[in-house]
Amino acid sequence: MKCLLISSQSAEVLFHWTDPEFYQNVQSQYGASQEDGHGLPAFEDSISTLFAPIIISCITMVDRLGDSYTSFTTENNHIYVLHQFDECLYIAVNGDGEEEEGDLRRKIYVMKKMIEVMFGMVTLSSNLLRRELRPQDTEQRARLWEHLQSLLETYSHLRENDQSFLVEAVERLIHPTLCEQCIEFLERRLVQQLNSSVERAGEEVLHAFILVHTKLLAFYSSRNASTLSTSDLLALIIMSQNMYPSNTDQDDPNPEDIESTSGSGPESFYTPEPSPTDMDSRSSDMPVRESTPLFEFVDPDVQMAEDSLHTLEVPPPDPSTPRRVFLEVSLKDGLFPMMPHSMYCLPLWPGITLVLLTKIPTSAVAMSVYTFLEAFAKLEKRLNEGQEGSAATRGQPTIHDIRSKLDKFIKALGASEIQSAQLQNVWTDFKNRIGRGGPGFNRELIRSCKNMKTQLCGVYRQCFLIESGTADSPRRLSPGLQERAQTMVQDKLMDWKDFLLVKSKRNITMDFPGLIHFICVDRSTGQMIAPSLNITERNVSELGKGPLAQFIKSKVWSLVSTTRRYLQKGYSTVTLRDGDFYFCYFLWFENETGYKLEAGDIPVLPDDSAPIGMLAWDYYRKLLRYYSKNHQGEVVKCYELLTVHLGVIPTEVILQHCRQLASKLWEPSRNPLL
Repeated sequence: MKCLLISSQSAEVLFHWTDPEFYQNVQSQYGASQEDGHGLPAFEDSISTLFAPIIISCITMVDRLGDSYTSFTTENNHIYVLHQFDECLYIAVNGDGEEEEGDLRRKIYVMKKMIEVMFGMVTLSSNLLRRELRPQDTEQRARLWEHLQSLLETYSHLRENDQSFLVEAVERLIHPTLCEQCIEFLERRLVQQLNSSVERAGEEVLHAFILVHTKLLAFYSSRNASTLSTSDLLALIIMSQNMYPSNTDQDDPNPEDIESTSGSGPESFYTPEPSPTDMDSRSSDMPVRESTPLFEFVDPDVQMAEDSLHTLEVPPPDPSTPRRVFLEVSLKDGLFPMMPHSMYCLPLWPGITLVLLTKIPTSAVAMSVYTFLEAFAKLEKRLNEGQEGSAATRGQPTIHDIRSKLDKFIKALGASEIQSAQLQNVWTDFKNRIGRGGPGFNRELIRSCKNMKTQLCGVYRQCFLIESGTADSPRRLSPGLQERAQTMVQDKLMDWKDFLLVKSKRNITMDFPGLIHFICVDRSTGQMIAPSLNITERNVSELGKGPLAQFIKSKVWSLVSTTRRYLQKGYSTVTLRDGDFYFCYFLWFENETGYKLEAGDIPVLPDDSAPIGMLAWDYYRKLLRYYSKNHQGEVVKCYELLTVHLGVIPTEVILQHCRQLASKLWEPSRNPLL
């Protein structure tokens, strides 16, 4: 019994996802009340009717009291978590006991993150975002919702099965020799050739990385590229897995066939299985994750419902067409969130993928739009705080500072564009109001600020969303260039293919007696190291397979959840005994030389705060900024270590293991910098 809903303040459904049980429950509840012969109502109408009282009461409380509830539990133990972002209300529901309140809140924030990656600064305008999430065309809406539902299901699958998404950090394959070779290949061969080709249509490859399932083999960024944030990289891995899901039982060779899974290279020679040589064979080999259908139709009326969005067939996307994604860019001029990029996801073999991120020719427009949006947002905030209009306009940055820049920007857009003409009219109205003054001046100016922000977001939408939706848009790497890039990397990794697939399941081994499992995370770089916990019939972890391995896995997931609750309350060290096991958690800070810094107070967060992690909300970036205030001039790094030991191991031995792990795992010789 699971559901996630996005609604407008008028109870209009902007997006919904349900599991089959919740769907059947809603249909049985509202289908039974229909008159004979009229069939079942559209599921969208049913779910809107179901949630309307909650939405209306929540909006009413905000209007009347300026506050609202964030969660509640019903008599039948259904948990509801609500969060309002601007004028969009997110509601997550669980009725089967598999998710707690924190899990639902995390799901809400991840959904918001994926929407930001897909729509960029359009999310800053509630009116435009409503139109994007709920297109008038029913088939277009079906395609969009199907895609969002698939992304949410992919994230949920990774969250339940992949340690990197459990702790929200990127896991790298540990093989220094091959990693260095691949990074050098990406830099000197692949990216250089792509950026010197005339077939790139003005795009420039900024980042290139190779994934083995969800693990990072190699990552290269060009010299003029910004650092790719961990949050964005995790979101891109979700999108990559959504396009080409990993089926570990089918993708990976039997570990017994490959003797060497560690060291500087294969110690035994073997003949790889024949690899596909053309695009068609590669496409035919792509696995599709087998899962329960989203909805199980048992009633003929449901199957015949033409107005139900779930009955519409959604054609697969063209693999050569890039996805427009909006990512954070950090430059010397400042931080620019949601800048447009093109993402090319090129499958090499099942389970191994090449991802290219390119800068598009008109990206400077997005930076200008963000600069203006920030200025009007700050002005609106000063006006809402009660500052007089004349004083508010003199705040930093002043409207007079951006006046000439905005005039030039509108002129450069061209008067023929409808959106730029509307922006010009609203901008002229704003300038006239500034010179007016008088009673009600602030209220009118606040309204003008909102109009300016909406029009700027409209220009952004026209430049980066509408254009990217055209099938014949020439602004992309040519299909031939993409295929050459694919072939180049395949040739480079041909002899390593099977080895990499096994290595992704046996990334690192443990040699500490009594230590059952550990996870070590460098929160400064957003990277983690841990032994494998993948448990399938063919691929077993260091814990073996069967009930014991599954039991340990459930304990690790539970430990991460517990430590987050303690961290939220300000604790940086947790030790606890659970039956035959002893759990430890440590969070600490070091300077650039590796010297451990004195532990300070960790900020205490309210229960309804954003979830601790790096995907939806980068808690650790804020924590580092908070801690660095007392260490001016030093580069501060943050680390986490979780361990699971047998309960019979003496405490002093456990602490010794933890110290040795913390000192050895991030040695440069073991893990080359990317």
